[in-house]
Amino acid sequence: MLSTEHQHIVKSTVPLLEAGGEALTSHFYDLLLTERADLRGMFNSAHQATGAQARALAGGVLMYAKHIDRLEALGELAGRVVNKHVSLQVQPEHYPVVGEYLLRSIREVLGPDVATPAVIDAWGAAYGQLADMLIAAERDMYATQAATEGGWRGFRPFRVAARIVESAEIVSFHLAPVDGGPVMRPAPGQYIAIQVTVDGAPLRRNYSLSAVSDGTRYRISVKRDPGGVVSGFLHDHVNVGDIVELTAPAGVFQLRDAGRPLVLIAGGVGQTPLMAMLEAAVAQGTRDIRYLHFVRNPEVQAFRERVEQLAAAHPRVRFGFFYDEDPSVPDGLPPGRVSSNVLRDMLPPDRDADVYLVGPGAFMASVLQLLGELGVPPDRCITEFFGPHQEMAIG
Repeated sequence: MLSTEHQHIVKSTVPLLEAGGEALTSHFYDLLLTERADLRGMFNSAHQATGAQARALAGGVLMYAKHIDRLEALGELAGRVVNKHVSLQVQPEHYPVVGEYLLRSIREVLGPDVATPAVIDAWGAAYGQLADMLIAAERDMYATQAATEGGWRGFRPFRVAARIVESAEIVSFHLAPVDGGPVMRPAPGQYIAIQVTVDGAPLRRNYSLSAVSDGTRYRISVKRDPGGVVSGFLHDHVNVGDIVELTAPAGVFQLRDAGRPLVLIAGGVGQTPLMAMLEAAVAQGTRDIRYLHFVRNPEVQAFRERVEQLAAAHPRVRFGFFYDEDPSVPDGLPPGRVSSNVLRDMLPPDRDADVYLVGPGAFMASVLQLLGELGVPPDRCITEFFGPHQEMAIG
C-alpha cells in the first residue's frame, strides 16, 4: 500500500526525474529489450532508435511522480495508456517484469547514495499502485470489447480483401475477418493493432482506421517509414489473400457527437484517422466541416479525390490542400507552411468549433500555438499522436 511517507519520498525525486529522467528510461529500455527478447515485438524499434519512447516514458514517470497524491490530475494520460496497452495486448503478468526492470534501472542510474532502500521501497509501492490501477482498467476494457457486438479478445485473424496504392508512400489494406463474422464498429478516430511475423519474430504495431467501418471489415492506410520494419513488410510482402492478426479497436481520440462546426487539420499521414471522422461527419449531415491537409507534395498525398468528392456532394464541407513542394509558388513562399491567415479563414468567427489535429510533433505544436493566438479554447483542440504520447499545450 502506498503510504503518505511513500508519497513524500516519490515527490522528492521529481527534481532528479526532471534532470535525468530520460537517461533512466533509456537505461530501462536497454535492459528490458536486451534481456527479454520475448517482449521486443511489442515495442517499435524506430521509436527506440530516435529516443522517442524513452522521452515519452520519462515524461509519464515524471507526471506520475508529480501527481502521486492526486492522480485525478493526470487527466486523459491514463486513458491513453490503457487504450494503447489493450491494443497491444499487455497482460497482468507483464507488470511485475516491467516493475523489476524499472527499480533496477533506478538503482543503477541513480546510484546507492540516491537510490536508498527507502527510495526503492517508495517507488516499488508507487509502481504497484499504478500497476493495480492499469490492470483493473485494462481488464474492464478487455471485457467490454469481448461483449460488444462483433468484438473479441486477443488477436483475430483477418484476410486482406483488397490492397490499394493510395500515393507514392501510402498503401491501404482492406481487412475482413477469416471467420466471416461481424466486426466491432469503431468510433471514428480509433486504431487497431496488427501483428505480423517478420524473420520469425511476431511484431505488433498500431494503425489508425482510415475509413468508417460497415461492420464487416476495416481499412488501414500505411505509410512506408524509412527503417520501419512493419510498414516495410506490409508494403513489400502483404498482398490480397494474405492473413494478418488484429486486436479490437481502441483509442480515446474519437469524434465528439456535437453540433459545433468541425475543423480537421492533418499533417502528412496524420490524415488517416481524420478521413474516418470526415466520412462520419458528412454522413451525419448536421455540421459545417473544414478539412485542411498539409503535405509535402501531391505525389505522396492520399485521398485527395475522396475529399474533393465529399466536398462536391456536400456544400457544408470546405477543404484546403497545402503543399511544401510546389514549383508554381515563388521561392520563399512555401504554401505548406501553417499560418494564422490559413487557420483564420477556416475557423468560424466566434471560434466555436471542435478542432482535431494529427501530424508530426513540431507541426502540431506550431498549429496549437497559432490556434491559441486565434482564440480557440484549449478544450476544443483534440490531438492524436502516432507513436509515444507527447504532452502539448495550446497557446
